[in-house]
Amino acid sequence: MEKEDGDFPSSTPRSFLRGRRYGKSMATSLVSELERLAGALDADRSSVSQVSLPGLAEKIAKELRVKVDEVAILAVSNRWRHLHFLVPVALKNVGFVPLTSTSALAARTARESRSEINNNFSAVRHATVFEGVKAATVSGESIQKILSAPIVNEGKVVGVMQISRKGESAEGVGADFTAEDLRKVQAICVPLGRLVNYLAGEVEEKA
Repeated sequence: MEKEDGDFPSSTPRSFLRGRRYGKSMATSLVSELERLAGALDADRSSVSQVSLPGLAEKIAKELRVKVDEVAILAVSNRWRHLHFLVPVALKNVGFVPLTSTSALAARTARESRSEINNNFSAVRHATVFEGVKAATVSGESIQKILSAPIVNEGKVVGVMQISRKGESAEGVGADFTAEDLRKVQAICVPLGRLVNYLAGEVEEKA
């Protein structure tokens, strides 16, 4: 069970408690913003073209304290049975991830609908084809640490969100991801379920 501020010792620095509350309020604010955006698309699907994917990635990156190119959102194609990138935008036309892949973490996350943290990702056998892509907004560095979570809408996996730390070594990319980071990602994934369906063009017209 997550601790409340009153559960910490009286000697706990106030700066820590203020930072903790600030982090929670930021996460709540972003989730509320995504819910409002999803609601607007429910009312008017034609406004989907006004949604800024790079802007969305920037807000998530700020929330999780990572670089923008360390935020990946992939959508499931029901027709082709693969995952394709929505962000980073630079990877949208590079390729796709078959849902049957046994080496891609994103595919396993989608198949099993299960979140996970791996702070030693570079040492694990995995697909690396997208890590090597360099572009104006993508570094091409190796992923050292990663969070992977399914994006679900109406009980069905519609995508995957991955937050990573990239660099030459695990020691040089920053702190390990924590259970608290994973909770933030999972909270963001809730309203993202509806958004991803719209952004990927997977929403079916209702009679």
